[in-house]
Formats: sequence, structure tokens, C-alpha cells
Amino acid sequence: MANTPHTLQDEFPGEAAKISALKGSDARFARLLQEYDEVNDKVHRAETRVDAVSEEHEEALRKQRARVKDAIAAALRA
Repeated sequence: MANTPHTLQDEFPGEAAKISALKGSDARFARLLQEYDEVNDKVHRAETRVDAVSEEHEEALRKQRARVKDAIAAALRA
């Protein structure tokens, strides 16, 4: 279990310009970015034990983050 924040810049290096362009032109993509940031913050807080959550909830948050990340990656490839 890592407690390193998984920022979008870390997850998609070299894609900042495309992310910014899509964020401004695609409301669905902008919502995905917001959702990713929100769930990523929850994961980081759980991993660093700032928020006390069960292991099951922490794992569910990680899976949610992965699903959103996959959706972002798909949009970047389109």
C-alpha cells in the first residue's frame, strides 16, 4: 500500500496540454477530472490514516480511482 498521492500529472506525464484542452471543451471530461481528484484525495487520506476507514472501504476507493483513471485514459486516447 503506497501513500503517495497519484496526481494526474504523475499518472499522465506529457499530457498536460491535452488534459487542459479537454477540460475546457468537454464537460464530461472535466467532471471525470473532478471525480478523480476527489476520490484520489479520499484514498490518500485513508492510506495516511488521516481518515479512519475499513480496509474494504479503502480498497473500494482504490478501485473507484482506477475506474476513473481508466475513463480519463480512454478520453485522452480518443
